[in-house]
Amino acid sequence: MEHVTFLVVVVIITALAFDFTNGFHDTANAMATSIATGALRPKVAVAISGVLNIVGAFLSVEVAKTISGGIVDDKLVTPPMVFAGLIGAILWNLLTWLFGLPSSSSHALFGGLIGAVWVGAGMRGVHFDTVLQKILIPALASPLIAGFVAMTATYLAYTITAKARHDSVTRTFRFGQIVSASLVSLAHGTNDAQKTMGVITLTLISTGTLASGSGPPIWVIAAAGVTIGLGTYLGGWRIIRTMGKGITEIESPQGFAAEASATTVILASSHLGFALSTTQVVSGAILGTGLGRRLAQVRWGLAGRMALAWLLTLPAAAAVGGVAAAVATTGTLGVTIAALVALAASAGLYAASRRDPVHAGNVNDVPAVPQQVAA
Repeated sequence: MEHVTFLVVVVIITALAFDFTNGFHDTANAMATSIATGALRPKVAVAISGVLNIVGAFLSVEVAKTISGGIVDDKLVTPPMVFAGLIGAILWNLLTWLFGLPSSSSHALFGGLIGAVWVGAGMRGVHFDTVLQKILIPALASPLIAGFVAMTATYLAYTITAKARHDSVTRTFRFGQIVSASLVSLAHGTNDAQKTMGVITLTLISTGTLASGSGPPIWVIAAAGVTIGLGTYLGGWRIIRTMGKGITEIESPQGFAAEASATTVILASSHLGFALSTTQVVSGAILGTGLGRRLAQVRWGLAGRMALAWLLTLPAAAAVGGVAAAVATTGTLGVTIAALVALAASAGLYAASRRDPVHAGNVNDVPAVPQQVAA
């Protein structure tokens, strides 16, 4: 019993570590456009986002229930499987953060869990119908919907304000961005913070601490919310630069359109229990604003790299989660080995990031990447 209790504690700590990386990986979703247009100063933006992520974590638990009892069979899952899945998610998050690629923390988590449970319990441990319905279909549809809505909103914004003074338009939309970016942060908390809640709840169900089908206890909600808020406050500056300056040069009307469109899609999905990728939604919305603004430049080379990362996220995280599960499910020694390898890999990725640091002072520099530009 002591061994099980210790292992559960290890899994919960690892889940919160993932939650922390989720926070700094996804800060860009809410604040990249506001920082890029000057609507908010970088450090003020991440502070607002962090607080609202915590608030959002308390507003809904539908997504948490999808993860704790939806994509995998909670009767077959064990703590080592959950631990292995989290390793796959964390390492993918750190790798894509190093390259400044706004890939999906959500899909990294799903992929890691699917791979670990598949190896640990067989195919019957994964509910592929739920994966298709609540993960894959939303993953394809949500960025397209957000992009179309943002493109339309951007076109209308520029058409309606065509005869107004440019400085007045900029000032007005910058104020609007403060509100819309805050709503994205709130929506992000209702969706992404719940994924860690779901993982911890799944672990507690697997050990019999909670009954099958239970929702997350209040202490789990609070821990996940605070941790993702702290991660958000650190700023994931590398990805903020990519989303704010890399995809397209954003003006304040575009920033407002992107944030408003993303908020609508994320909140609707949270209400329906769809655990979609907020990163993909916001990236799709930003791309849509580039298409909706006449003569705007869309950097398709970078957009292509992002799309490739999206396609690789689920299978790559699943592969790492599966390998980790093959080691971790052998016992305490296996869990220890998997943990040490994961720590060493994480430290290596962090060390590599220090060669070219990105911070609040240089976050609005345009990233140096090969670009194909289209009007």
